[in-house]
Amino acid sequence: MRKPKVLQVCAVDVSVGPLLRPLVHALREAGAEVHVACSPGGELDRLAAEGVPVRPVRIARKILSPRHPVSLVQLARLIRRKRYDFVHVHTPIAAALGRAAVRLSGARPVVLYTAHGFYFHDRMRPWLRWVLIQQERLFGRLCTDFLFTVSPEDHATALLERIIDLGRPHCLNSLGIDLERFGSVPARGLQRSDIGLSKDDRVIAYVGRLVREKGVIDLLEAMAVVKQRMPQARLVVVGDTLQSDRGRRIQKEIRALLAKHQLAGSVAFLGFRSDVSALLPLVDVFVLLSYREGMPLTILEAMACGLPVVSFDCPTSPREILGNGRFGVLVPVQDEHSLAMAILALLNDEGQRLGFARRGKTRALDFDVPGIAREYRRLLEGRSAGKQAKPAAKQEDWERMKA
Repeated sequence: MRKPKVLQVCAVDVSVGPLLRPLVHALREAGAEVHVACSPGGELDRLAAEGVPVRPVRIARKILSPRHPVSLVQLARLIRRKRYDFVHVHTPIAAALGRAAVRLSGARPVVLYTAHGFYFHDRMRPWLRWVLIQQERLFGRLCTDFLFTVSPEDHATALLERIIDLGRPHCLNSLGIDLERFGSVPARGLQRSDIGLSKDDRVIAYVGRLVREKGVIDLLEAMAVVKQRMPQARLVVVGDTLQSDRGRRIQKEIRALLAKHQLAGSVAFLGFRSDVSALLPLVDVFVLLSYREGMPLTILEAMACGLPVVSFDCPTSPREILGNGRFGVLVPVQDEHSLAMAILALLNDEGQRLGFARRGKTRALDFDVPGIAREYRRLLEGRSAGKQAKPAAKQEDWERMKA
């Protein structure tokens, strides 16, 4: 009997590493043939070098883009030609295009959708939130066999908003971190001097894209307060804006804030890096400041490295991962003063830092790749906790996967 064929779909290549790589390799080890479709880029090339069949399809990240019809047709042709048993979609735009492409293709794969945090949230305009919920409901009911959410809060939201029929959503941590990479300190790693820091600096780190909704502007405003009270404080920013982020305006705002608060010598912009696991041990405090977030792997990676974390109290996963403040510090979204005070409190209190670090490291064990991979495989095999019924029209596909 042939191997089951699985297509994983996301929008941009930078999502391949954190979102898909552990999942792809877990499914391959389980005996599946796994392909990945997303926009071309370095991460997709690296996955191809690891022996994974990749299908470059340019997918725009804007809600409205003239590129979408082209991407839709390309995905539909790929799905029809390759005869996949499962199509698993990720990230909002790619998830919509991928599921529509299945319908357009005329094929009948099992369609899986992982919502890495729903795009709609309580802070947006009511009419826009309503539109986005209707879109999720339309695709969820017409084009989705199973919905995976990465947090209990999103699972509850999916049921409350009737995004998908009862019995088809599952709360599943389908992401994970490599504890061998992030949970151990290399014998000889980077030194602070390698990135322009001294041993006496008190270092705060941010890892992520430089976009407004990731809280970058709030962080710089808070950093101005931190710097006034603790001159030896330094901020390390790992990441940049993508071409699809339309980041010219945010870059201009960042430069203006650096000049206004005279922060140029206190903030190091390192760009995208592939050695984050080597950078994190050089840091005292880690921050994640998204206005909305699904499963923030950067928090888990920092916790695995033994770092105390400060996060905006945003929906959905950050507050759950941090246990409402037991495993890290939560501050109100866009409250720059509270953010600055939380960072200063940690930098000034080694005992508090060590306490959060110890508890956070234990918490990160819940998100180890092998454990999550086993959970994912059990669900695909129809043996998830609760043993929800499979869609009758897809029974033969599930049986083929189990075989």
